[in-house]
Amino acid sequence: MTGHDENGDEGGRRGRRSRGLKAAGLTLAGLLVLGAGTAGWAYWHLNQNIRSVDINSALGDDRPAKAVVTPSAPASASASPTPLPTEALNILVLGSDSRSGEANAKLGGGNSSGARSDTAMVVHFDAGRTRATVVSIPRDTLVTRPSCPLPSGGSTAVAYDAMFNSAYSVGGPVCAVKTVESITNVRMDHYIEIDFSGFAKLVNALGGVTVTTGQDIDDDKSHLHLAAGTHHLDGKQALALARTRHGIGDGSDLGRIGLQQKLVKALLRQISSADLLSDPARLYDVANAVTGSLTTDTGLDSLGELTKLGQSLKSLSSDEVETVMMPVVTAPSDHNRVIANEPAADDLWKSLR
Repeated sequence: MTGHDENGDEGGRRGRRSRGLKAAGLTLAGLLVLGAGTAGWAYWHLNQNIRSVDINSALGDDRPAKAVVTPSAPASASASPTPLPTEALNILVLGSDSRSGEANAKLGGGNSSGARSDTAMVVHFDAGRTRATVVSIPRDTLVTRPSCPLPSGGSTAVAYDAMFNSAYSVGGPVCAVKTVESITNVRMDHYIEIDFSGFAKLVNALGGVTVTTGQDIDDDKSHLHLAAGTHHLDGKQALALARTRHGIGDGSDLGRIGLQQKLVKALLRQISSADLLSDPARLYDVANAVTGSLTTDTGLDSLGELTKLGQSLKSLSSDEVETVMMPVVTAPSDHNRVIANEPAADDLWKSLR
């Protein structure tokens, strides 16, 4: 499979041995250390921060089949009784933006009500979890949105030529997952939603994030104005960068995806460089920001489950994370929208099954 690394050429990638996701796993493991070493209230508070949605129950069996998992060999007496999972894994990660409320307005959000998913990434971990592919799906992609069950009962109608991000607007996480599975035929094993305002708090708790941009950014809508070059951004600026699209390229969502992928890798490097385990107070601030901004499926809605996921990625370095975008072309019906470019898009999804 081929893809484009938004962070630079191959030599640059080899030079950045930041061990980003390994550090992320260490951070998650540190949550348990924190819980054991301080008052039980801290652990309880962080655990209670996490919100969850029972996606499996809502969708039932009408979805792509789960990958067949080869049973592990029985653990020996000296081995861990519960070995870490190593099977391939697909996680839908959404960045949601309520675009309402005073706090969000101060962070540069719009004035419209309701929640939107302006960022959508399918994160695929290969068997063994030593390599990963992050596939961004443009929010402006026109898709056939399937009928989705609603929490209040009933279901949404099938919609043709609907914008991809409308699935979250009309049916929340359940419809977002069902729509992704419908267009990819790839089973989403887990769901993680990151609230954008919580993302800003996370960046601040980490002391900011350093990002290099290849062009000037001048976007009045996201309130971000940066000259080309390297910048250390605080939470508000980092969030503005994640939202920016009008001040770069042709003003479409495709340019924003490139910035978001830069930001993801920069954040992993920042987590890697922060010695969180030696600073319990700072670790708690980071853990509080992370858990306070998360909504997950019920399979990941506890510190224990998140920690196990993080520990299973301990051998994964950021150099082995490939960032790509689903191949798209301009939609014939609307030059402001895109559609999947076939057969390239289908070939990409097949490589993740």
